[in-house]
Amino acid sequence: MSAANHIILYDGFCELCSRSVRFVVKRDHQKRFNYFPLQSDEGKALLKKHTITHVSDNTFVYIENNIVYLKSTAALKVCKHLKGVKWLSVFLIVPKFMRDFVYSIVAKYRYKWFGKRDECFLP
Repeated sequence: MSAANHIILYDGFCELCSRSVRFVVKRDHQKRFNYFPLQSDEGKALLKKHTITHVSDNTFVYIENNIVYLKSTAALKVCKHLKGVKWLSVFLIVPKFMRDFVYSIVAKYRYKWFGKRDECFLP
């Protein structure tokens, strides 16, 4: 599958998000993913193309074969493709509302807990 079929959109100013993308890049041996900050022109264009209008900068987005996944589902779907952390996808069995509740707490405090970058991170 080409990278055009696996797109990750993330908050480029969030240190946690940037670390997460670096984590994925390091394990993306097949060069499966394309990465775009939500704040970038490319990120905004992809959101528009996929008619994703209800996301904020604290939402992790994964687009796989034109199917859009958000928040915890997006993160776990990405893990499914990464050697060493594929097992994390087992948490997809946990009800989405529970996973996204935890995700939302971390997202709300991510700048406070992990920091904010002055410049947008690009892998």
